[in-house]
Amino acid sequence: MYARVTPYKMKPGSMAAGTKILNGLKEKVMALPGQQTFLNVMDDKTGKGYVISTTDIAEPTPETAEKIKGLWSAFSEYLEDQPSGETYTVVSHWKN
Repeated sequence: MYARVTPYKMKPGSMAAGTKILNGLKEKVMALPGQQTFLNVMDDKTGKGYVISTTDIAEPTPETAEKIKGLWSAFSEYLEDQPSGETYTVVSHWKN
């Protein structure tokens, strides 16, 4: 299992608007090849956040990378920069 970790920075105070967009994209996000889980965390005051997705694919294909870029473009009005993620091997993934 792999984790794709993507730090991002949105304009402070944009969490409500971004969450509305994100909820509308849920089916597309979860339909990405290899996608298993999706976690998004954000500090509304600073605009800093992280997306952590678990996947069974070590690196996205160029086609999948374009889909991911397209999903991020839905937030362009609120993003300060285009996010860039990195893939890591999952060492542990605990649940209660």
